[in-house]
Amino acid sequence: MSTDYKTTESGRSKASRRFQQLAALGEVVFHGTDLASLWQITNKNTLYTTLKRYTRQKLIYRIWHGMYAIRPVDQIDPLLLGIKAMHAYSYISCETILFRSGTIMQRPAAISLISSASRRFTIDQTEYSCRKMANIYLYQPEGISERSGIREASPERATADLLYYNPLAYFDAPINWKEVRRIQKTVGYPLTPDRYK
Repeated sequence: MSTDYKTTESGRSKASRRFQQLAALGEVVFHGTDLASLWQITNKNTLYTTLKRYTRQKLIYRIWHGMYAIRPVDQIDPLLLGIKAMHAYSYISCETILFRSGTIMQRPAAISLISSASRRFTIDQTEYSCRKMANIYLYQPEGISERSGIREASPERATADLLYYNPLAYFDAPINWKEVRRIQKTVGYPLTPDRYK
C-alpha cells in the first residue's frame, strides 16, 4: 500500500513539474512533439499515454491533429490556432487583414494565412486557407508585426501579398499605394504600376 502511495505521489509530482515547465514558457498552444521535447519523452507510446491521461483529467485539451492547449479551444484566439496549426513560419494576411481594415467589404469565408505550404483546414468550425509563398518573399519581415505569438501583415503588406497572388484583385476602399509600392520593392514582389492611381 505504501508503494502505491509513493507511485501516486511520484506521478503527481512529475505532472506538477511538467505543467510548471509549460507555465514558464508562457505559451497556450503546443504540438505533441513540442511537449515530448520539453518533457524529455522519447517513446511515442509513453507520450501518447501521457497526453491521453492529461486530456482525460482536463489538464490539457486536444485541439486538432496532435495539437494541445492549456485552455479549451473556445477560449483561444482563432488567429493563434491557425498560426500554430501550420507548425511552420506563417502569418495572417490578405483577405482577413483587408476585411478587418475595411479595404474590402466582403467577409472572407476563411482566415487567410501565408506560409511555405498550401493548406485548407478547419478547427472548431473556423476555416483556414493558407497560400504557399516562396521563401525568398515569405521571410521578408517588411510590414509584418507580432503580438502574443500571432504574426500579422499590415493592410499595405496584405495588399502587396494579395496583388502578388492576384494582380487584378478588387479593393473597396482607398489604399496607401505609395506604401504598398515601397513594400513590393522591399520584399521583391513584381511591381503593379497600373494600380498606383
